[in-house]
Amino acid sequence: MMQLPSQYGRSRPCRTRSCACLNPGAVIASSHSAQQNQLLAALPPKEYQRLLTFLKPVKLAFGKTLYEPGKPIRHVYFPINCVVSLLTTVEKRRQLEVGLIGYEGMVGIPLALGTSVSRVRALVQCTGTALRMTSGQFCGEYAKSGPLHREANRYIHNWIVQLTQIAACNRFHQADARLARWLLMTRDRTGTNQCLYTQTHLGNVLGVLRPAVTIAAGNLQRRELIRYRRGKIIILDEKGLEAAACSCYQIVKQMS
Repeated sequence: MMQLPSQYGRSRPCRTRSCACLNPGAVIASSHSAQQNQLLAALPPKEYQRLLTFLKPVKLAFGKTLYEPGKPIRHVYFPINCVVSLLTTVEKRRQLEVGLIGYEGMVGIPLALGTSVSRVRALVQCTGTALRMTSGQFCGEYAKSGPLHREANRYIHNWIVQLTQIAACNRFHQADARLARWLLMTRDRTGTNQCLYTQTHLGNVLGVLRPAVTIAAGNLQRRELIRYRRGKIIILDEKGLEAAACSCYQIVKQMS
């Protein structure tokens, strides 16, 4: 059985500059006292200890699909230092990111709302670790555990705020500002200023075609806010990037 973390506060991820998402095959070695899932860490210690009998640590690799639209949800994931994108499909071809989940929450929200089928694609954006339990185990614990029910509901409310804010952001804000917002949200969830990307995924994030991704990233690079190379983005100026991001970043951050 896993060792119980020694701290239960709402801790932030470790701010080291090593990044597993730069190496899709890498596993971040971290103690749960330094890096925890915030939703689980908010539970009373005895409740957390009991849930550990159901939770299994797993490595989630860059590019791995956890759920597909219209398919049953088999597991619930509580990210520790990985990041998962939620993508919705438009006209069976194009995809758009509608949510981003990291250490602050859980992947498998529909189960808490009484639905066992996913309506989005859940794609691992940055390699890292998570705690996993089966959907049946989660539903059973969610039904009988008051603390888990309360913390999951609190997170779901915050996630809905994020979802609606990102929807508005994709409609009204420029691609440069949206890219800056997304990079900062990813940084907050991984504790690193570097991340892997593909042109296709950034297009899904911004809701634009690949040439527009190049323009948006190029604009931020000319302002010396990021270094943009094929397959990798490095944040050079965090404060400057925060100033370049749209107001949605601060709104979503306050809900984390």
